[in-house]
Amino acid sequence: MTDVFDTPQNDRWFEDYTPGAVYELGEIVVDEAELVSFAARFDPQPMHLDGASAQAAPFGGLIASGWHTAALAMRLVVQNYLSTVAARPSPGVDELRWHRPVRPGDTLRVRATVTAARASASKPDLGIVHGLVEVRNGADEPVMSMRAVNLFTRRPHRAATAASP
Repeated sequence: MTDVFDTPQNDRWFEDYTPGAVYELGEIVVDEAELVSFAARFDPQPMHLDGASAQAAPFGGLIASGWHTAALAMRLVVQNYLSTVAARPSPGVDELRWHRPVRPGDTLRVRATVTAARASASKPDLGIVHGLVEVRNGADEPVMSMRAVNLFTRRPHRAATAASP
């Protein structure tokens, strides 16, 4: 079952990330020109740069850099999962795995599952959210996964708005 956030990104706080919740974050198509451009700049291996050269590589054709796949997934995480008011810099990713090659034209679907959430012991205004981000191709096969750790500001306490009679 897929959950839907009850609050929009601009009013989403630590308390809105409930353990066990699963969110579909959307789809993104892998564009060949972007794949090659990314590889040329950041991961210039033949299997990412040139279809003819990539035919002789272990995957038998052009594939995306794993870092490009991670960047595509991150775009959907930012657009649909992270709060625009409460997200703080992440302390990191505990695990990143590339399960299958990603090819030009693939449609990738990204899902986030909140695996744990707790208030910070050292910074009471923050909460720590652990999540599993999964990327699947059009055949619903896993192509990438990562276990992310995110920090979010806790919901501000609202002062009483009405005086007692």
